[in-house]
Amino acid sequence: MSKGQSSLRRGILFISLGIFCFTAMDAAAKALLETYPTAVVIWARFAGHLLFVALYLRSRFIPSLVTAWPWLHVARSLTQLGATVFFFASLNFIGLAEATALASISPRLITLGAGLFLGEVLGVQRLIGVGVALIGALIVIRPGTEVFSPAALLPLICACCFAANMLLTRLVGTRESPWAAMIYAAVAGMAVTSLALPFYWQGIAWGDVPLFLVLGFLGAVAQLLIIRAYSVAEASAMAPFGYLDIVFATLWSILIFAEYPDAFTITGALVIVAAGLYVWRQEASAPQTKPMV
Repeated sequence: MSKGQSSLRRGILFISLGIFCFTAMDAAAKALLETYPTAVVIWARFAGHLLFVALYLRSRFIPSLVTAWPWLHVARSLTQLGATVFFFASLNFIGLAEATALASISPRLITLGAGLFLGEVLGVQRLIGVGVALIGALIVIRPGTEVFSPAALLPLICACCFAANMLLTRLVGTRESPWAAMIYAAVAGMAVTSLALPFYWQGIAWGDVPLFLVLGFLGAVAQLLIIRAYSVAEASAMAPFGYLDIVFATLWSILIFAEYPDAFTITGALVIVAAGLYVWRQEASAPQTKPMV
């Protein structure tokens, strides 16, 4: 097996496990949101994340804070916080599978953002992929019908925040270790949500503490795996595996919440996935260009 093939396999393994952990975290958040305010659940997600990273790094925690790109980390942390806030908020109103399907337009938004802000070539195939993915999102939310609600826009805003976060991650990722990104994201998320806690705080039952700890642990592991995936393999090669979130989220919805996505949600999700696979297939057969760093 060549070095490139080995890196690709590790990248696929990392991103698949990372997405599994992210969707499991979302499922845990949805379960907690049935009892606790959104602000409390979001704070716990970042506080638990920071706790597990600190326990793992121990004496390496402080040295890991040293960075040459503080403002990029601030911007990246705020976009991650935005993605978490809007997605968790959407789970109060719509199902996990529906929210995940809508948020899954983010890879196409990353493509668009890379062309507009990072100077990547934005060819016809990429523009087609962006347009088709948006059509898929419209199929899921069905504007103009009684199914549509403003809450359906929350996962779309989450997708915009996540896309910005990934673009910033690419800028920082090759220059520093993943620990700085993880620590600053957790600190920023915890600090900002702490401002809201006095207004929304609700005592946590001892029986729910394990689930809160699982929430933070899954968030930390998922982020580390995603960062590692993008550091060992090309993003374009892993693109199709990014849509595993729809599969995992649907399984969690059925197994835990007995929520079954309707035909429109399934159709829209398939259209979004098809848009991603189309772009990936077109670019996989095209001459390789210099990767973005």
